[in-house]
Amino acid sequence: MAKQPDRTGDVDIDRKSRLRIPRQVVHKQKPQERVYNFNEVYLGFTEETAKIEASRCLQCPDASGCSLACPLHNDIPRAMWHISRGEFLEAAKVYRETSNLPEVCGRVCPQEKLCQGSCVVGKRDQPVFLGKLEYFVSDYERRTVGMSKPTIAPSTGKRVAVVGSGPAGIAVAEELIKRGHAVTVFEILPKAGGVMVYGIPSFKLKKSVIADKIQYLEEIGVKFVMNTTIGKDKTIDDLMAQDGFDAVFLGTGAWTPTKLNLPGEDLKGIYMATEYLIRGNLDPEYLPEGFKTKPEAGHHIAILGGGDTAMDCVRTSRRLQIQSGITDGTVTDYYRRSEKEMPGKPEERTNATEEGITFEFLVAPVQFMGDENGHVQKMELVRMTLGEPDASGRRRPIEQKGSNFVVEADTVICALGYNQDRLLEKTTPDLKVDKWGCFIVDKATGATSKRGVYAGGDAVTGADLVVTAMAAGRRAAVAMDTYLRS
Repeated sequence: MAKQPDRTGDVDIDRKSRLRIPRQVVHKQKPQERVYNFNEVYLGFTEETAKIEASRCLQCPDASGCSLACPLHNDIPRAMWHISRGEFLEAAKVYRETSNLPEVCGRVCPQEKLCQGSCVVGKRDQPVFLGKLEYFVSDYERRTVGMSKPTIAPSTGKRVAVVGSGPAGIAVAEELIKRGHAVTVFEILPKAGGVMVYGIPSFKLKKSVIADKIQYLEEIGVKFVMNTTIGKDKTIDDLMAQDGFDAVFLGTGAWTPTKLNLPGEDLKGIYMATEYLIRGNLDPEYLPEGFKTKPEAGHHIAILGGGDTAMDCVRTSRRLQIQSGITDGTVTDYYRRSEKEMPGKPEERTNATEEGITFEFLVAPVQFMGDENGHVQKMELVRMTLGEPDASGRRRPIEQKGSNFVVEADTVICALGYNQDRLLEKTTPDLKVDKWGCFIVDKATGATSKRGVYAGGDAVTGADLVVTAMAAGRRAAVAMDTYLRS
């Protein structure tokens, strides 16, 4: 037996015994029940099962692989130690030392590629359920005592504008308000939360989680201005020259969908993923004008794409289909590579399969065909084979000549990735971007080419993870604090 690191005192850890502890089951709603609602699928741990699962952590004595694999470097072993002892509030405090949104990351991060994928237990058995324990203690804290208010530094007299209220913007706002700066967040949509509200369905992340976080930020002094488009209603220069902001952070995300540019793409019944998810998952109070009606859900729904957004679309469309009274319909995901190359979370594909979604691999769309009313009715596809790896590291799909075939499709959703909106680029001449429209920044600080303007998250990297956007926001906040004080 090895000695436990200093964080837990002079305690012996019997790692062999810990390896014999069986992995605990995280219960879910039954598939035949959950397709009728948008409630969170995972029911989570009980207090007892959380303690048992956390006890599977081996408390590695050296710098932990799980912590290093986390973009925020959460002290995961210390959190697991507290959870195993039933010290849930202490564990939540550990996460909040390095994370602004543990209740979100625990739900939506691809833990199998990050912390959980580096868990030492996983070399001998299934890894510890790190993500689900993270949101268990975060929810426990919110439910029992609420998020504890931080110490706010004396006012510096400096004012910061944050453009966008997604994970990067929220991280910047929280970190800078704690450092004594006044922060105002400008959001284009009616509710704050960005992709966490408008992009991630409620069956993965319930809206109340983000609502609680926004209320907390308002209580500690962050101001939110909704339904405001920076670059249209006012420019970045207006914020600084007219409104008196000393610094600006751009956390505008990546919202412009990638189009296929195929014949028939403009037929009725064909949607981009963002529009479909926004209209399909949210109550009218959350929706901007023009988005307040539910999207169609036909008898034969086709989704194009293989990432987490595609899985969100297949599972959303299945629920809308059933709510429309179509219980004998089909929902099929079409992907141009094999399942091995799919970039999304494996557990999301498992959940989709349980809910009746089917997958067609190694196919790509060729054209869409409509009826006499201009509504999509069928889709032509071509079969693919895989060649050598491309720039993404995945094998390149190659079209098989003469393998075309046609399928029924009366609703089509394109989930093929996102690009940058070019509005801020066009209205801020001294703001440099790359060829994709991503802001060019100093990687260590988030500083853009324009003095006093910083950026982070998907607006810099392209579409990525909640946790990486948050990490970028935290780095930028440190640099902005230094800049403001100088």
